[in-house]
Amino acid sequence: MVKETTRPALSRRFSVAPMMDWTDRHCRYFLRQLSQRALLYTEMVTTGALLHGHAQRFLQHHESEHPLALQLGGSVPAELAACAQLAEAAGYDEVNLNIGCPSDRVQNNMIGACLMGHPSLVADCVKAMRDAVDIEVTVKHRIGINGRDSYAELCDFVGQVRDAGCRSFTVHARIAILEGLSPKQNREVPPLRYDIATQLKQDFPYLEIILNGGIKTLGECHEHLQVFDGVMLGREAYHNPYLLARVDQELFASEAPVISRAQVLRNMRPYIERHLAEGGAMHHITRHVLGLGQGFNGARRFRQLLSVDIHKTSEPLVLLDQAAALLEGH
Repeated sequence: MVKETTRPALSRRFSVAPMMDWTDRHCRYFLRQLSQRALLYTEMVTTGALLHGHAQRFLQHHESEHPLALQLGGSVPAELAACAQLAEAAGYDEVNLNIGCPSDRVQNNMIGACLMGHPSLVADCVKAMRDAVDIEVTVKHRIGINGRDSYAELCDFVGQVRDAGCRSFTVHARIAILEGLSPKQNREVPPLRYDIATQLKQDFPYLEIILNGGIKTLGECHEHLQVFDGVMLGREAYHNPYLLARVDQELFASEAPVISRAQVLRNMRPYIERHLAEGGAMHHITRHVLGLGQGFNGARRFRQLLSVDIHKTSEPLVLLDQAAALLEGH
């Protein structure tokens, strides 16, 4: 008889954003060592990659990553519905539709932020996914795009998607400039407008509104949670991952002790050993843990061991143990 595992309940009170090239399965396994309650998201996966590529590779994840959401990129309702079914069958807890990515590459395929200009199509996509699966379907979007950035147009977008059955909206509180700015600039140049997101929550009080954009500390999380139903951190959670070590205690009232940096890395060792035994490279995983080395004597040496020296050694696990030793007491 197979023993069933009990998954942590899905809560969007604190989540780590989907980030291309960053939130792969190795990154998510690492982040889960720091927080048991944070909701984790995959990188955005396009419908074409799932339906015409190697679906198992994109859907692969470790059971410990839950609660876990798959973020999809696409704009054809039937294709998104089929991908949502794949996600549900693979065990994901949520499917999220990307309406926020501003890159030219995805715009050309009608993916991402450009869809804010097509709210009825987004609504059709959400309805098709909701009709196809029992897990929740959510949307992550901007507060607008250039040429369609009024508050009335934002309310029209949210209203139409709500009418299709969506009850949870993650709001990146910036507009997206679809021409002339890179994705990186689109995360920095358009000003943050928390006031717009606040107004949205006031006007749609019965919807779950998650705030995303520019949040850097747990203190800021506490402040935003006075207004919003949840907070989502992106780059700060990746570059300063030890911030997550106190999430369960401070935001979910956990009484478990705060894990140390050294224990986090020691917890990763069996996972890394398995990856190496399967023919993987250690840097596939260790590139995600470099942010543990911040703010203490030896931090620079820690990062050098796992980013430079790791490529020169025939005994990577020895270097891992040396790096863990540098984290002791910090």
